Amino acid sequence: MNPKLRLLQPYPFEKLRALLAAAPTLPAEYAHINLSIGEPKHDAPECVKQAIADNLSGLSTYPPTKGDAALRNAIANWIGRRYNIPTPNADTQVLPCLGSREALFAFAQTVLDDASDSLVICPNPFYQIYEGATLLGGAKPYYVNAVPERNFSPDWSAIPAEVWEKTQLLFVCSPGNPAGNVMPESEWQLLFELSDRYGFVIASDECYSEIYFDEQRPPVGILQAAHRLGRHDFRNCIAFSSLSKRSNVPGMRSGFVAGDAALLESFLLYRTYHGSAMSPVFSAASIAAWNDEAHVKQNRALYKAKFDAVYPILADVLDVKMPDASFYLWAGTPVADPDFVRDLFGSQHVTTLPGSYLGREAHGVNPGADRIRLALVAPLAQCVEGAERIARFVRERY
Repeated sequence: MNPKLRLLQPYPFEKLRALLAAAPTLPAEYAHINLSIGEPKHDAPECVKQAIADNLSGLSTYPPTKGDAALRNAIANWIGRRYNIPTPNADTQVLPCLGSREALFAFAQTVLDDASDSLVICPNPFYQIYEGATLLGGAKPYYVNAVPERNFSPDWSAIPAEVWEKTQLLFVCSPGNPAGNVMPESEWQLLFELSDRYGFVIASDECYSEIYFDEQRPPVGILQAAHRLGRHDFRNCIAFSSLSKRSNVPGMRSGFVAGDAALLESFLLYRTYHGSAMSPVFSAASIAAWNDEAHVKQNRALYKAKFDAVYPILADVLDVKMPDASFYLWAGTPVADPDFVRDLFGSQHVTTLPGSYLGREAHGVNPGADRIRLALVAPLAQCVEGAERIARFVRERY
């Protein structure tokens, strides 16, 4: 067996299941409300369903590793429209992928050279795929704590030069998971300058980019920031995006990778052997999704309604602020976060996720400790009832 597998830590939801198994007897009068996992629950758009139905003949065809040309064009055109930049080259700067999770992991295996002292920088707390991809790629993770004083954004300027010198890959997540913070253009400029100086690649996880609250101020993406700052070839810049959150189709496993053509050429070679190619059925459905914005605006409106209703309830009892984007609330707890989550579940039958499970102890602290992540993906009524139960639990217990 690959000895690197022993380096992997249990996934947060495995730890959550073990934690909740130790909860006291559940109250019979309460139906379960799950606010722990970021799995979209809104209906998939009709245009996607219809495209699947209309293209079932694609099941009889092997898909090309590079992806259908029409899909690559649809993605490239969407990028140009969404970020108000020249349309990327669909032949060299865009690759469809089976969701951002698969691509983030595989891309790290492409970039990392297995040198014993190589580093991968990632925010802390973080999406655990960053860490797993790093360890199985033969590198070591270097965690940059995201703290409240910086709107839960990592302080890239605090990383020592000797760390940057060994860094081959930097994972960025904006809008962030778990806090929903959006990175400003000034920080992109800093990272581009550091990349030029030290030669590392920037992998920008943007799977929450289309869940935001102000229609006039969509989050800035890496390709948009690169173009604005004169980096027109997207050198060492790769964006990862997905239809899962944008279009409520997590079961379709559809996304894209876009940016530096030289990096994508190597990534395509890796994927030729990796064997990840999108079915023509889902390729057609993805084209329909990328070409339609009406359902995405409706999706944002549903999330905004939930935040408008839930945030005031929780802000009255917990340390919490509205995120810049995404569908998470990142709330402070009055006691250790695993204890809070376990006792809340036992008392109110509401599941949340301990923040410490999303982070690692680094530089003397786990920045996820004493916080919980709440995913507002359930229907509005359930989210409101869940928030009311949490508020009641806090008032009665603490």
